[in-house]
Amino acid sequence: MGIVTDIVKRFRSFSRYNQILKVLMKYGFEDLVHYLQENRRYVFIQKFIPNSTKKQVEEYSKWAKMRLVCEELGPTFVKFGQILSNRPDLVPLELTFELEKLQDNVPPMSEELAKQVVETELKNSVDHLFAWFEPSPFASASMAQVHKVTLHSGKRIALKIQRAGIHDVIIEDIKVMYKIARILEHRIPSLKSFDPIGLVKNFEASILKELDFIHESINVQRFYNNLQKDHSLEQFAQAPKVYQEFTTSKVLALEFVNGIKIDKIETLRAKNIDTKIIARRLSISFYKQIFEYGFFHADPHPGNLLVLPNNHICYLDFGMMGSMLPRDIAIFGKLFIAITDKDVKKIIKALQLLSNNAPIANRRDLEFDINEFVEKYYVRDIHDNEMSTVLLELKDIIIAHGLKVPTYFFLFARSLVTIEGVIEKLDPNLEQFEMAKPYLTASATKKYNPIKMGKKVINSIVELTDYIEDFPMDLKNAIRKINSGQIKVDLTHKGIDPMVHTLQRITKQLITTFIMVALIVGASLFIAFKIVPLWKGISVLGIICFVIALLLGFGMLSNIRKGDYDY
Repeated sequence: MGIVTDIVKRFRSFSRYNQILKVLMKYGFEDLVHYLQENRRYVFIQKFIPNSTKKQVEEYSKWAKMRLVCEELGPTFVKFGQILSNRPDLVPLELTFELEKLQDNVPPMSEELAKQVVETELKNSVDHLFAWFEPSPFASASMAQVHKVTLHSGKRIALKIQRAGIHDVIIEDIKVMYKIARILEHRIPSLKSFDPIGLVKNFEASILKELDFIHESINVQRFYNNLQKDHSLEQFAQAPKVYQEFTTSKVLALEFVNGIKIDKIETLRAKNIDTKIIARRLSISFYKQIFEYGFFHADPHPGNLLVLPNNHICYLDFGMMGSMLPRDIAIFGKLFIAITDKDVKKIIKALQLLSNNAPIANRRDLEFDINEFVEKYYVRDIHDNEMSTVLLELKDIIIAHGLKVPTYFFLFARSLVTIEGVIEKLDPNLEQFEMAKPYLTASATKKYNPIKMGKKVINSIVELTDYIEDFPMDLKNAIRKINSGQIKVDLTHKGIDPMVHTLQRITKQLITTFIMVALIVGASLFIAFKIVPLWKGISVLGIICFVIALLLGFGMLSNIRKGDYDY
């Protein structure tokens, strides 16, 4: 039985490989097929492609043909193209624009098949689980479709159901993609720099994650929680609630949200909804995701945005999300501020930090390119100075100089282009950079918040106190090892001055720490017992002690950051 299964799998892979070659031939990629052929065994494939079909595709550009190849080869290649469209550092810009147009129009599954998937996953009959299951899906794609469902409580939910058998299809396609990648890497050495096998490996990890609806449900819940924790007056976004009891790796149950698609301008106006207000709120909600939450919707096209009756915006489809470290959020803030200040050195510093201090091959050329970019930025018309334009131009400079920025940089740029396109239709006069400025400034200066800095000082003191407590034991262990001959110490009078200097610095820091601890304890007692004189009910002596402790803390942190290079 195992042998038969293996033969069937091999036949499927062989058949799929032939199909790929046939589609490539159809769209005029004979040179590529030549590389993929082994001893030109598949020449006969070309005979099965009518001349009329070949002539029909001649009207398309090379990049459009690549998009059509992906669409014809089905969901796996469509997804691969969509993921590649987020990597302008790897593929030409013209191709990324084409790949962004990819569509996966596939007829929906039958009602019976959809119910079968649900019943297998939830281990119960659809009639028992739900009061009503709408037969026809209201949304359908190559990997899943969505049905309206009513719970017995009367609550309506949107049930996303994975297409039956799609997992096996994708696994087989990935095997073929690995084979193609290995052949290309072997036969075209110039492609090695693009790492075709690595690309397929990254794609495999990405699409398998997307096939697991548990992962998407976590994204939705994380996004939802960020919105729930934001109690500011400018929180205008919403996300559907996840129903965990009806969610598995192949079924995702979300709250059904009624709203108007954000690009239906006439419908919005007919409902007396001010599109300028919606544009402003969409802009605010997106910049909050980037610069406050560090977790953003990476595919905010009109189909994934609904306008609700309360003028709030509801985000849908959380399969593609971007995540940023707090450190990187602050760097982005500094980067944009440096651009507005025309500070070339700070722009380069921010780009280096983003690329994890990657070496710069030619700093002079980079400075020249950044300077040209800044000067061009300031002579454009005001509406051309969109943040997405800035990021895309920077992207070209980054790629040209070999700076490896994180993948989310390109996700951010792509999502920014998308969201600005939506906002442009709602309110062409809204200045995006002005909307983003408060969030950029806040993210860049967040680390200088006095409360956070005070916490850092206190944490440093606690860590130093723990170290002082452990120091005698560590010293005893070291001496014991020296006495037992486990460690041999060779004392040569060479470079002893830096060591003496270091010991002096450590001694000063220890003394400063004890003084700070004494001042903080004293300040706490003065304030707790309200020792006069008082200012607004707080002991003045307590305030003075705390301020002195804070100043000593800043001085000590500055001293620590200098290291041993200040002698």
